[in-house]
Amino acid sequence: MSSLISRAVLVLGGARSGKSRFAEELCGQSGLERHYVATGRAWDDEMRDRIAQHRLDRGDGWMTHEEPVQLADILRRIDAPDRVVLVDCLTLWVTNLMLDEADIPARCAELTALLPTLSARVVFVSNEVGLGIVPENRMARDFRDHAGRLHQMVAAVAAEVYFVAAGLPLKMKG
Repeated sequence: MSSLISRAVLVLGGARSGKSRFAEELCGQSGLERHYVATGRAWDDEMRDRIAQHRLDRGDGWMTHEEPVQLADILRRIDAPDRVVLVDCLTLWVTNLMLDEADIPARCAELTALLPTLSARVVFVSNEVGLGIVPENRMARDFRDHAGRLHQMVAAVAAEVYFVAAGLPLKMKG
């Protein structure tokens, strides 16, 4: 893991905690060209509706990139010093990697090593999944473990880390 600090920001929180809205506000305050990297896949009508609602909620002024798996690649392609990139979300990315049977530790290491080299400010949104009970099955435990390790890795190189609950951000780092 890199010991260099990046311009990255990590925003963690539970479901419907307000983390995406808070991350969008951080990006809007930057005055930079805004890019949105969506990692979700529309597997069903409900997910398609959620994606459509997110687009409406964001409004105009965002360049949207849909990339469920090749996160490091898209960040390299859209990197520029006059941009802020919102990645929503890391836990969906982990889910996609698991479904694709990817080498998750390697992909997480690739992502976190990339962050200090980027000139754009990158704001990551992710679900904190480690606060509940131990999941009952192996796949769910693996998911929790992958997400928790990734959060630690990104937090270690991020300039700022926030935890959002009930719409209220708590600054943990930076």
